[in-house]
Amino acid sequence: MINRTVLIGRLTKDVELRHTAKGDAVASFTVAVNRQFTNSQGEREADFINCVMWRKAAENFAKYTHKGSLVGIDGRIQTRSYENQQGQRVYVTEIVADNFSLLDSKPKSNQQNNTRQSTTPGDLFANGGQSIEITDDQLPF
Repeated sequence: MINRTVLIGRLTKDVELRHTAKGDAVASFTVAVNRQFTNSQGEREADFINCVMWRKAAENFAKYTHKGSLVGIDGRIQTRSYENQQGQRVYVTEIVADNFSLLDSKPKSNQQNNTRQSTTPGDLFANGGQSIEITDDQLPF
């Protein structure tokens, strides 16, 4: 039997990171995933999917994401139920995330700083995609 889920969407708010009595980290978050089609008014709707993540992955996810972050989530669907304070049975369906990917590009200031640090003198491709002038003497043929 297979129970795998892959989501790509944006966090609706900052990740809520808590710890169990044993000290295990658990992150709770909601991912907004756009639907592939539009409604009758021509608007694209989204599904808001509740997710949880455990232990070190949860700590890293909370550390490196924030509201609006574009993330990829790999996990499984899980259902559970509990009895609330009024004695009613509450059913919950959520994604238990096993892995995640950060899909936002780096901020422009970080990209420029990284480019400057990694270039070498005489590197013709060092100016970040800007047009460059090459003379015939610089061509190897």
